[in-house]
Amino acid sequence: MRPLRLSADDTSARLSRPELDDTVFAALNYLRLVALDCRSAARADLYHACAVLAHDKTVAQRAYAETLVKCLCQALGKKPVFYAPRVRTVSFDEAWLMRLVQSSAGPDSDSFAFLIRSRVPHVARRNLAFLIHSISDSFYNI
Repeated sequence: MRPLRLSADDTSARLSRPELDDTVFAALNYLRLVALDCRSAARADLYHACAVLAHDKTVAQRAYAETLVKCLCQALGKKPVFYAPRVRTVSFDEAWLMRLVQSSAGPDSDSFAFLIRSRVPHVARRNLAFLIHSISDSFYNI
């Protein structure tokens, strides 16, 4: 039996990296900056935070981003991994989140539904979807 040799030139590894357009990369960097600010902040309850935001239509992009970052660990059941701003490497959590933002901006509602159902429990889906749609709208509808 021969050992499997992995080449450093493996093209499948390069193909599996998500390709982020400039808009979604800007959104990712913005969320990374907000995540840095929220590291020591108290976590928020997803349901209550979305209820407050839903009633105030003048809420800024920062409020949606802060709420998403603070509540994401509750929705995922674990603390998400965010890298430093402007780093081109993307964590699994960041790639998943940015695919949600991209699919929210386009006509691809099936991908959005698949992505959110794949990691988020039923009770948190609606509120998390609200936050992601709000962030997507703030970056794509400029």
